[in-house]
Order: sequence, then structure tokens, then C-alpha cells
Amino acid sequence: MPYELDKRLVIGVASSAMFDLTESDNVFRTKGEEEYRKYQSENVNNPLNKGMSFSFIKRLLSLNNLSKKPDSDPLVEVVLLSRNDPDTGLRVMKSIEYHGLPISRAIFMQGKSPYEYIPALSISLFLSGNSNDVREAIGLGYPAGHVIKSAMIDEDDVDLRIAFDFDGVLADDESETVMHNTNDVKQFHEHETKNVLQPHNPGPLKEFLVKISAIQKIEEKKKQSESEYRNRLRVSIVTARNAPSHERALNTLKMWGVTTNDAFFLGGVDKGLILEVLKPHIFFDDQSQHLNSTSIVAPSVHIPFGVKNT
Repeated sequence: MPYELDKRLVIGVASSAMFDLTESDNVFRTKGEEEYRKYQSENVNNPLNKGMSFSFIKRLLSLNNLSKKPDSDPLVEVVLLSRNDPDTGLRVMKSIEYHGLPISRAIFMQGKSPYEYIPALSISLFLSGNSNDVREAIGLGYPAGHVIKSAMIDEDDVDLRIAFDFDGVLADDESETVMHNTNDVKQFHEHETKNVLQPHNPGPLKEFLVKISAIQKIEEKKKQSESEYRNRLRVSIVTARNAPSHERALNTLKMWGVTTNDAFFLGGVDKGLILEVLKPHIFFDDQSQHLNSTSIVAPSVHIPFGVKNT
């Protein structure tokens, strides 16, 4: 019987998001493919250093111990999607083993991004350090994010804090388009108030949030039977919206059957100020201007979706 992925939270991650490939990429760019292959072969047993999304992936996988059968029926699967061929990708797989990550599935495609396999693998989020791959994936309607150079957060604990912008990330860009076209906050609020009971259409990461929320519900159930259990997963919304446009966003989440632990409706306040305190292990936003400040204090991911990225 085939191993089914569709009921699990599946993350696709490129080696460029998981590990620091600065030195390897420099060899490829300056010396060419043959020297790159030789370099990777000579260093195959030299583990790569942790990259921007390493802590997020490690902590996400640790939630598998909430499953009754973590080995045969995990809640989370991570699949490596690599532009390397199998030979040069061997160093990445050995690095995964060295760092103790339970990742056994991988796709290697020499010189080509494997993002086209996102639907086949039921992937809810694809993370890559290659902005072109991410833009192409988003253009095809796939849930993808570009992991940008950011501050790294990896304390000595088991918590996982995930933060999302709302418009253009969880929801589509309908409301952002109103603001973009009018440049008038009053008209934006009027639009949102008028449509307060109309849920937003899904954005790129809606399904990722839904599956994260399902794991939170498992945590809550565990807490009911084990009073000493402390929740590890925390989800926050950090958005430039403020009252009265906050209500439609909250109604949308409720209609999707999800809740979040925190919601920050900032009305233009610098998001970096909030993330510096919140310290998420990953933050998703569709606007580069926001990421300029958030990346200084937290691992940040650009979702190049919608009107703000045309």
C-alpha cells in the first residue's frame, strides 16, 4: 500500500533554505560546474552549516512526537527538493543525517527546480533561497516562499513560533488591490467594513495555516489528558491592518476553521518592533519593505504574490 502524504503537513525545502551554501555557491559561480562537483565530492563528509530555515524545520519535525505512531504515521513530513544531481546532493543528505533531522525523502534534478512536483507530494509550503524558483512556483499557484538573509533564532528549547502577515500571504490580494489602487486608507476601511461577513479568498499559505492549526488542536487535546503538558506551537498574525478592517480578517480565519494565538493589528507601525519581542522562528510577508526591518530581528520569508509584487 503506498505511503500517503495528503493528510499530513508536508514541507518542501531546498538545500539553499536549509543550509548555508555561501561557499559552495561561490565555487559554482567563479569556477564552474566541474570544479563545483569536485568541491562537493572532496567535502562530502564535511557537514554544511545551518541555514535560515533550519531551526523552523527542526522544530516542526519535533512535533511528530505528538503522533501515536511517530515513525509510521508522522504529522509532519519534510521533503528535500534540490537543483543538484544525486551525486553532488549527497553532501546535503549527509548534512541532514549529521544534524539529526528525520528527513529521508528527496528529489534531485540537475540544474532544474523540482517545484513542479509540489502538487504530487501534497506540499503545503516550499521554501527556497532561489528567488526565481519561488516566483515561478507562485506564478503556477503553488505555496512558495523565498528565504531571505535574516537574523537566526534558535534557542535551547522545543517551542515553535510562526508568524504570518495576512493579506497576500494567508488571504489573497483583493483588499491590498483596493489600497494599492486608491492609496486611501479610508476607502480601504470602507471596503472591508462593507464586506466584513464575506471571507477572503485563500492566499498562498492558507492551507499551510490550516494544517498547522490541526496540529495545535492535537496539542490542546493532549493538554486535556496530560495537565502538565505545555503547548509548544504558537501562531501569530502580524498585519498592517487596524480597526475596523481587523474584523473581516478575524471572521475569515473563523470561517476557515482556524484560530491564532496572537493577532497584532499595527496600522502601519514597524513590524520589526513587534517581531523583536515576539521572536518567531519564521515570519512570512508579501512586501519587501516590511521584510527590510523584520529580517534584522527574525528569520523572514518573502511571499512574492499579488499586486505588491507585480
